[in-house]
Amino acid sequence: MFASELQAGGVTMECKKYRTAIQDGPIINVIDTPGLFDSSVSANYISTEIVNCLTMAEGGIHAILFVLSAGNRITQEEESTLDTLQLIFDSTILDYFIVVFTGGDKLEANEQTLDDYFRAGCPEFLTRVLRLCGGRKVLFNNMTKDIVKNAKQVKQLLAHVEAIEKNNGGKPYTNQMHRMIKEKGDKFREQQRKVKSKNFAAEIEVMKRDLELEHDEKMRRMTQLLERRLKQNSEAHERAMRKMREAMGEITNKD
Repeated sequence: MFASELQAGGVTMECKKYRTAIQDGPIINVIDTPGLFDSSVSANYISTEIVNCLTMAEGGIHAILFVLSAGNRITQEEESTLDTLQLIFDSTILDYFIVVFTGGDKLEANEQTLDDYFRAGCPEFLTRVLRLCGGRKVLFNNMTKDIVKNAKQVKQLLAHVEAIEKNNGGKPYTNQMHRMIKEKGDKFREQQRKVKSKNFAAEIEVMKRDLELEHDEKMRRMTQLLERRLKQNSEAHERAMRKMREAMGEITNKD
């Protein structure tokens, strides 16, 4: 269900939308996004994909799945993602957070549960994330062929989504940027509808082209805004890391 590979860069390189129907349950749309701090791609590319993601989720976001690999060390990039999400959106995004751990097969091979994994030494970052998101977490075994086991882990995830919906009064997450994209999308579709109702083919083609150019320009400006925010956050993160390394160097020299 969730992409997981042993490689340095992120698995997902562009936003993809998956649609599935749960047996005796709802139809679910899942949008897979690139890593927000994947060092192999530019801030412009990530900004474009975030705008694409929000465009795909015009109706709002019912849950944010923060995917980590159980057993692997938390990377600095993964830690930075939390701050970046709050920068792009706002702190209320954590009300929709679920931490999804892949690699359940590895824990099972060692006869461990997720709780055993935490008791062995939960990183401070994970402790903070789980505290901020109300402890919502679920473990996925990507390799299982057991239909019953697979259905159980999907059910656990959906139970968290339902709890989020209940806690937020049934309202999906939206922010100002999200609402702007939806308004622009609604306006664009309405203008297209009006254009199509006209009878002059040549005029229709010109108007359609103008509408598409206007819409693309608005999306480009929004992407540039996001890119500036990402770069500012990345620079602030680099400054903080540099100061921390300098401080550690001073401590080492004193010793």
